[in-house]
Amino acid sequence: MREETINKILKFRDDRDWKQFHNPKDLAISISLEAAELLEVFQWSGADVSNEGKQDKIKEELADVVNYCVLMADACELNLDEIVQEKIKINERKYPVEKAKGRKDKYDKL
Repeated sequence: MREETINKILKFRDDRDWKQFHNPKDLAISISLEAAELLEVFQWSGADVSNEGKQDKIKEELADVVNYCVLMADACELNLDEIVQEKIKINERKYPVEKAKGRKDKYDKL
């Protein structure tokens, strides 16, 4: 995500003086709630796992999740780029290509 976008999210919050309400616990709850709203897009869809006809709602809910993640990172003084890069390295060790490619098994089952 571009720094400009992150700054717009933080400015939106700051312009409304909402930082005072954005503690890690409440932001974690908000991330979970918005992720549940994203999941709701697929509720009762049975075998239909595609995103066809759902793009607008998916975009809206995914943006909410990402916005709250940015706010959470800010509240915890974490650099999103650094923590994502760090997690990619961890996952690369847990899921080496030669063992994981084309498989959905958890790392301890490879």
